[in-house]
Parts: sequence; C-alpha cells; structure tokens
Amino acid sequence: MGPRWRLLAGLCAGILFAASGLAEVASENEGKSQGVLLGTTPCWRTEDFVVTLQCAPCTSFQSKTMPECGVTGFVEQINCSASKKGEFKSCRSAAMESRLFWRFEGAMLGAAASFALLVVCRQRLLDRKALEKVRKQIESI
Repeated sequence: MGPRWRLLAGLCAGILFAASGLAEVASENEGKSQGVLLGTTPCWRTEDFVVTLQCAPCTSFQSKTMPECGVTGFVEQINCSASKKGEFKSCRSAAMESRLFWRFEGAMLGAAASFALLVVCRQRLLDRKALEKVRKQIESI
C-alpha cells in the first residue's frame, strides 16, 4: 500500500471521528439544572408547568450565572402549577437542532463520497492486477 492509500484511510478515519463527535452533542442531558446539582428536584420534574417564556438563546450574563445555560446554550422560563414557582429550564432550539442535523448530513455525505472513491480506486487496482496476471499467463504459452 502506497502513501495515497494511507492518506485516504486517514481521511476516512477523520470523517468517522467527526461524525461520532456530532452524535455526542445530541446525547447531552437537557435536564441538568441548579436544583439537580444541589440535590433537590426541580418543580418541573414532578409537577405540571406552563412555559411563560419560549426557548431563547442565553445572554452572556445568563451563561455565566445560570447552570441551565451550560447544557445547550438555550433556556426557557416556566411556572409550575402546584407550587406557583417560576424557574428556568434548559431547552433545545429548533435552529440548533437543524444546524446539527445538516452538519451530520454533510459529514455522512462526505464519508459516503470518500468510501465510493476508495471503492473505485481499489477496483481499478484489482482490475490492473488481474490484467497483468492474464498477460503474464498468455506470454508464458
């Protein structure tokens, strides 16, 4: 195997590792909050709640002060019905999910194109070897 094959194998491995890194982002726990970190259960886990402020990106101040912003970078304000408590909850934005989806799709298309190229190159190499073998057999007659 020449250096081209090593380069191609390295490229394919890099694409696969990039795709697995994108999968990690999607598996983050969105339920982390200050209440969970302190050992108390947040009210939205045990009670019904109403969303008072829809999912929005955290400001720089919120990112530094609220642990809910650290998970996804987006937060929504909720009011629990039984305890009448207002809390913040980490949420996933549709724009963020869309961006992650298309990034993943791009990585998969890149991987598919790389493997298709690898198959074509390998097939040409095998065809060349088979023709060379047939040529040598014909010459020996």
